This record gives sequence, structure tokens and C-alpha cells, in this order.
Amino acid sequence: MERFAERIRAVLAWSVHFAGADVSVADALVAALALAAAYALARVARRVLERRLGSHVNLTPNARFLILRSTTVAILCVGAVAALNILQIRLTGLAVTFGFLSVGIGFGLQNITSNFVSGIILLFERPVRVGDLITVGDSLGRVEAIGIRSTLLRTADNVELIIPNSQFIEQTVTNWTYRDKSVRVHVLVGVAYGSDTQLVVRLLLDLARAHPLALQEPEPAVQLTTFGESSLDFALLVWIPDPAQRPDVVSDLNFAIDATFREHGVEIPFPQRDMRVISADS
Repeated sequence: MERFAERIRAVLAWSVHFAGADVSVADALVAALALAAAYALARVARRVLERRLGSHVNLTPNARFLILRSTTVAILCVGAVAALNILQIRLTGLAVTFGFLSVGIGFGLQNITSNFVSGIILLFERPVRVGDLITVGDSLGRVEAIGIRSTLLRTADNVELIIPNSQFIEQTVTNWTYRDKSVRVHVLVGVAYGSDTQLVVRLLLDLARAHPLALQEPEPAVQLTTFGESSLDFALLVWIPDPAQRPDVVSDLNFAIDATFREHGVEIPFPQRDMRVISADS
């Protein structure tokens, strides 16, 4: 037993020189325990805060997320500093060590670093918040969570998209709910040449005013946009209170326009082409 104990003590006393300090196996184990304790404390604190903050009606989802994220990061940072103190590693020596390492792996970590910095910018500047309806590239969805590396987006089809944070900084992002949730919907329709345009305008406005989701202030409007090849092209402009309702409102108005135009004899044309065939003999 004594020989076994001596071997254990020898293993625990074995050390390596790292970042200007002699780090033993025993110190490394204690530092690992400190990190594990910090991680466990961060999870417990997050759960407690989630229960406490859930009862505060005045807090927005984005404010709750920022408080939870900041608390978790702060506890983990304290644990990391404690682990470094246990290992007796000076930050200056660590910076020099990682400075040499960064030369070799810097190019490979460019994307990770870019996403990390972009995540910090998103959390502090808040151009995108939890609960916002946004469009990034070809993706439209509601923001579920903003992490350090990526952002979780949920589409209308309940598909979860994990988007790197750098895309929010490098690309144009459409935030449909940034300051004002009300948006204007464009419903396009064409009628045959020779149709009564005043009747078309009246029918379209009546349909817009009758829709339960359409706002009456600002008032709906109708514009004659272009003289098309086969039709007079109109745009019905309707304001709605929530951009998430846009697909349903457009669909409802399209169905209503088709039924109303049929009832009043307004023709919705389709493209036509006249072809003349000239024989070679003639």
C-alpha cells in the first residue's frame, strides 16, 4: 500500500512548465473541479433565474435572454479565473503562449472568431432581438435564441435554422418588427383592358376594409401600377398589425378578389399571343 501511495503522490506531483508556471497533475485536477463547479453553478443559477424572471411581466424576451446569458458567462469567467489562479498561470504568460499559437491556427479560426465577435455585437447593439421576425438571405423566421456563435431561427413551417452570427453583420437583414410591427401588404391583380377601372378600385377597397386583420389607419389604397402586355395591373395596399399575418392576409384577399370579380363581371386575363403563319408559297 505504501508503494502504491508513493506512486500516486509521484503522479500527482508530476508537473509541466506551461505559460511561465509549473503545473502539477494535482493542480490540474483541482482546476478542473473548479471549472466543473462553475459550470454546475451556472446551470443552477440559470434555472433559478428562469423561474424568477418568468413572473416579471414587464421584462421582454430579449431582456430575459440577456440577463440569463450574462449571468452564465460571468459565472464561467469567474471559474476560469479561479482555475488559472490554482494553476498559478499568469495571464501575461498565457497571452504570449496563445500569441504564438494564434499564428499557426489563426487562419483556421477566422470563421469562428468572426461569428464570436458578431455574436457579441448582436447581444450589445441588439439590431436583432429574441422574438423578432426577420429575413436573412432567403430565410424568413422568428428569432428563438441568440448565441455567441450562432442564432436560432424558426420558420413558419416550424423548421429550425442555425445561422452563423457573421451573416447578420455582413449581409442586409430585414427586421420586420424592429420598431413598429405594422407593415403594408401589396396584393397584385390584373384586369382586362376595357374594364371599368373605377369599379375595380371600389371593389378592391371594399374588400380591404372588410378584412378583419386590415388596419383602417393608415387607410388601404389602390394603385394602377403598369399597363401590362395583357392587363391593367393594380396593387391593393393594405396595412396589417403583424408581419407574421402577411401570408394569410394575402391569401384571403386573393380568394375574395377572385370571387368578387366573378360576381361583378370583371375579367382577370391571362397572357395571349397571336401567331401568324405565312407559307413559303405565298
